[in-house]
Amino acid sequence: MRMTVGVCRTAWGWVGVAVSSAGLLGTTLPRASREHTLARLLDRWPGAQKGADSRLAALRGKLCRYFDGEAVGFGDQVLDLRGATDFQARVWKAVRSIPRGQVRSYGWVADVVGSTGGARAVGQAMAANPFPIVVPCHRVVGKDGRLTGFAAGLGMKRRLLELEGVRPDNPTLTPPP
Repeated sequence: MRMTVGVCRTAWGWVGVAVSSAGLLGTTLPRASREHTLARLLDRWPGAQKGADSRLAALRGKLCRYFDGEAVGFGDQVLDLRGATDFQARVWKAVRSIPRGQVRSYGWVADVVGSTGGARAVGQAMAANPFPIVVPCHRVVGKDGRLTGFAAGLGMKRRLLELEGVRPDNPTLTPPP
């Protein structure tokens, strides 16, 4: 299966994208250099080629607009879920349903995927999320609204939420629709 990687410069730094013939393999959060971003992608997908791909171009454009503060949707993005467990796939699908500018708790996600009391398991699935921003795990907070658990650090989680109009010092846990 052909895998292609590419990077783009955003207002926040360099973001990487990896795609396969089955869909999006992953994204990176902003990094300081193009080289470090590409190295991260190639470490994760060693058989990938650097190159041009129409799906890469479209997604890179959306990511650039997202980091410029535009309300960009990623719901149409097909994910290549190879290697994901069924539970992870269900968690990531639930998290994708959280609208921009809103947050939900880990417990809410656990309930949605049928794992009542499984907030820790949800946290582990989120830690394995290879699709940051596209699967917006930064929109998931503790049951009391506090910022918790983010692989890139709570500072990055705070910045992403602020970009989307959420006040991280006083997030409103929005009940499910």
